[in-house]
Amino acid sequence: MMSTPVILLKEGTDTSQGVPQLVSNINACQVVAEAVRTTLGPRGMDKLVVDNRGKATISNDGATILKLLDVVHPAAKTLVDIARSQDAEVGDGTTSVTLLAAEFLKQLKPYVEEGLHPQTIIRAFRIATQLAVKKIKEIAVTIKKDDKQEQRRLLEKCAATALNSKLIAGQKDFFSKMVVDAVMMLDDLLPLKMIGVKKVQGGALEESQLVAGVAFKKTFSYAGFEMQPKRYMNPKIALLNIELELKAEKDNAEVRVNSMEDYQAIVDAEWNILYDKLEKIHKSGAKVVLSKLPIGDVATQYFAYRNLFCAARVVEENLKRTMMACGGSIQTSVGSLTDDVLGQCELFEEVQVGGERYNFFKGCPKAKTCTIILRGGAEQFMEETDRSLHDAIMIVRRAIKNDSIVAGGGAIEMELSKYLRDYSRTIPGKQQLLIGAYAKALEIIPRQLCDNAGFDATNILNKLRAKHAQGGMWYGVDVNNEDIADNFQACVWEPSIVRINALTAASEAACLILSVDETIKNPRSSVDGPPAAAGRGRGRGRPAHAH
Repeated sequence: MMSTPVILLKEGTDTSQGVPQLVSNINACQVVAEAVRTTLGPRGMDKLVVDNRGKATISNDGATILKLLDVVHPAAKTLVDIARSQDAEVGDGTTSVTLLAAEFLKQLKPYVEEGLHPQTIIRAFRIATQLAVKKIKEIAVTIKKDDKQEQRRLLEKCAATALNSKLIAGQKDFFSKMVVDAVMMLDDLLPLKMIGVKKVQGGALEESQLVAGVAFKKTFSYAGFEMQPKRYMNPKIALLNIELELKAEKDNAEVRVNSMEDYQAIVDAEWNILYDKLEKIHKSGAKVVLSKLPIGDVATQYFAYRNLFCAARVVEENLKRTMMACGGSIQTSVGSLTDDVLGQCELFEEVQVGGERYNFFKGCPKAKTCTIILRGGAEQFMEETDRSLHDAIMIVRRAIKNDSIVAGGGAIEMELSKYLRDYSRTIPGKQQLLIGAYAKALEIIPRQLCDNAGFDATNILNKLRAKHAQGGMWYGVDVNNEDIADNFQACVWEPSIVRINALTAASEAACLILSVDETIKNPRSSVDGPPAAAGRGRGRGRPAHAH
């Protein structure tokens, strides 16, 4: 007798399980990696991504591209996530981490298809990752912190390596100095928020500058602004969160008056309140007044007559950075403008940068903040420069905190690959095959570097394997001369934490995707509900006023 089929899930639910499911997940990850594959390294290509609103972004930062691709496949989303986490944690190496994860899976695909249990694979991968991380820590070179010159040179090299694969690689010396200067100005915690990046269209990239202190765009201003001085030496700065402007009465209150005098008294009182506030600000000795809220034309002119400078509607972020740089604190009333709540700086000036006017605060006593002003032609180009600098800044921060470095350009991957391959020959069983697969997967980085530069990858990888076997542990791809070179001598350096993070994240992601053997996709809920007919009750859970 036939047993009746049990219907467990709603019809239309999509389930797939077992080996085919695993293989399809692995294939999906390959596709994601294909998207960023060609962006790796100094000869990497850029991608032009246009979103649904038609905004175009040109980038070769792995994380940015993956963020803009709307990935729907659930397994492939893991790759997007690891690229993001790598971006947040270390800033650079986002493309490599995606490639590594996809390559791990690609090497494992034949084993999965033959029916090797995923848990066996995962165990081998965990072991391999631990060994690789241990090896990186052993061979990483530590830099001496006490020698400032030496440390600075190292940081500049790390920044240059990070910028090498970006659009602005041509100006990497100029920018790596700027990035290191910027990070050196911060305090010990190295907060990223304290480096402001302002983009001004026009001019050449070399006209970009680093301001030790704060710079922001001139805000909206009323008549009378032109008469204010635009330059002060050692001014005191008042940071306010107060509105200095007359309000039209009809907006705010209803007052019934019988005689003209009463009305006049009300108006006078209002003017007096305003003048009272202005006078207190003037008497406090502040020369530069910044407020988050509007400053009206009366106030602007009052300040102009008394040689004060004011800027209203300053964005909160800029106000906070000014406070960090110049000291003082943001006041919500003018009652207590004493010296200790006013900020100070050596020089305040308003300067024309390109088509915009910028307010500069230089020589700040508490300067733990700085601003990079980027110049450049196209908007997309400047956006990309901004992203590249962000990567370089993150790398320099990491290098200061973790003072060990390894050679880039595929050198460290080849060394790990050789080490794991040798190790795998010493152990019996399936683990040997799997750790061997892990070792082979690591070669994707130098191979892709060669492919992107248009070299013969097989040829160069053979040279590299031979060199590493002879003990040349820092040999990697030399992109400039289509050959191999000692990348440690060539100063292609990166913080070891970048590689450690990339390896752990990639193998975690690979293990995660392998451990999924069934996907259950519920049908869209909009299909199954009965159509809500007009007038006959409401649809499910819909509030009454929605109709």
